[in-house]
Amino acid sequence: MKINSHIVFSIIVLSVLPGCAQLGYYAQAMQGQINLVSSARPIEHLLADPTVKDQLKDRLKLVREIRSYAARELGLPDNGSYKKFAQLKRKYVMWNVVATPELSIKPNQWCFPVAGCVDYRGYYSQAAAQTFAESLHREGLDVRVSGVPAYSTLGWFDDPVLSTFIDYPDAELARLVFHELAHQIAYAPGDSQFNESFATAVEEIGVARWLATQADNTLRENYHVHSQRKADFLDLLMHHRQQLEINFDSTASQADKRLRKVEIFESLRQKYTQLKQERWSGYAGYDPWFDAPISNANFALVATYHDLVPAFTQLYAANAELPAFYQSVRELAKLDKKTRRERLQKYTMPANNLTQDLVPPSAALQ
Repeated sequence: MKINSHIVFSIIVLSVLPGCAQLGYYAQAMQGQINLVSSARPIEHLLADPTVKDQLKDRLKLVREIRSYAARELGLPDNGSYKKFAQLKRKYVMWNVVATPELSIKPNQWCFPVAGCVDYRGYYSQAAAQTFAESLHREGLDVRVSGVPAYSTLGWFDDPVLSTFIDYPDAELARLVFHELAHQIAYAPGDSQFNESFATAVEEIGVARWLATQADNTLRENYHVHSQRKADFLDLLMHHRQQLEINFDSTASQADKRLRKVEIFESLRQKYTQLKQERWSGYAGYDPWFDAPISNANFALVATYHDLVPAFTQLYAANAELPAFYQSVRELAKLDKKTRRERLQKYTMPANNLTQDLVPPSAALQ
C-alpha cells in the first residue's frame, strides 16, 4: 500500500537542547533537514538549465502548475514550499518506525516539545530506522518500518519537491502536494490522527477538483481505477482491523489471542490474493505492503491516515467553501483532544460516499 505521506516533523531546535537523552536522534534529524534544504535548487533555475533532461523539466513544469493550482483554487499556502527541487540518492527521503503492543493496535507515541506526541518516529537513514525497530521488537512490540517519499515541516522550512516522488503519476503527484501543503493550514500537537486525516481529506477534495478542470478523460479514468483499488484495499484492511480489535478486546487467554491474530493475518493474505484475481485482473501494486511481515503496526497506520476522513469530508460539505472549512479545522485544532473528537463525531457519513460532495456541481466529473 502506498501511503505517500507519512509526515514526520523534524524539530531542528531540539538538537541544541543540552543533556537531552535523545540528542543523537535530534542530531540526525537536524543534519537530514540541513542536507535536504542545501541540496534543493529553484525549479525556475532548473528549467533554464540546458544540462537538465527534458523528462525532468516536464515533471517540474507539472509540479509548478499543480503548485499554482493549489494556491489559486484550493487556498493552500502560497509560500516557498514546492518551488525548489532536490535530487536524492535514495528511494525515500526518510523511514518511519511505527510500533504497537503485541495484543493491541494502539500505536506507541513519541513526544517532543512544540510538535507534541506523534505515532511514528522518522529517520533519514534506513539502517538507523531498522536498528531502532529491532530494539523495539526485542521489547516485545509489533513494529513496521515504512519508506516515506515526502514529509511536511509545517511551514518552518520551504519544503522542496523531491526525486522520491517527482515521477509519480500526475494525479498522485497532485494528491501528494495537496496533502503536504494542508499540514501548513492546521496542526494539532499530539494528535496524529486528526492531522493526517485532515490532510487526506484535503488531498481528496483537491484531486477531485483538479481532475474535473485540469485533466483529460484518460487521466480521470486511470485515477478512478486507482481510487477504486485503493478503496477495496482499505476496506479489506478495515475489516481485518476490526477482527483484530474484537480479538484483543475479548476475554480469551493471551495464548488464544496470539493464535487468533495469526489466523487473521493469514485471512488477510488470502483475501488479498482473491481480491487481485477477482476484481483487479491480477494488478499487484499493493504486493510490497505484504512483502514485509504483517504486524499490528500496519493497521495503526491505516487508522492514523483514514479514520477521521469521513468526518472531515462532511465538515467540508457543511461549510460549503474551502476557506470556511479551513477555519473550522483551525478552531478544532485549538481544542483539547477529547473535545475535538466530540465535535467531529457529529460529522459522519458512509465510507462509500466519501467523494460525493468533494466538488461543486459545476465542476463534476464527466
